[in-house]
Amino acid sequence: MFLRAGNYPGRVRDKTQANSAGPGDGLVKAGGIVFIVGAVATLTTMAPLFLGTDPFPPIAYAVCMLMGVGFLISAAGVLRGIAAQRRQARSAT
Repeated sequence: MFLRAGNYPGRVRDKTQANSAGPGDGLVKAGGIVFIVGAVATLTTMAPLFLGTDPFPPIAYAVCMLMGVGFLISAAGVLRGIAAQRRQARSAT
């Protein structure tokens, strides 16, 4: 028996929950944006290697480091969310 609309085994709510942001969600979104900026900068600075043009100034290569910074910001947001869930679980018991 396949699960289809109308034959789901168990109770189903008729209303959806509000989409509430967790404690680390903002950091994850900001980290994703910073990561994307760093990724675009990396692609931009690598283009002269393939096109045979003059390389960009060193500051452009420094902007490439935003990929790692964005990853660290997102990881901090995930860890913050984990810590909040642990605190919530401990207070419930």
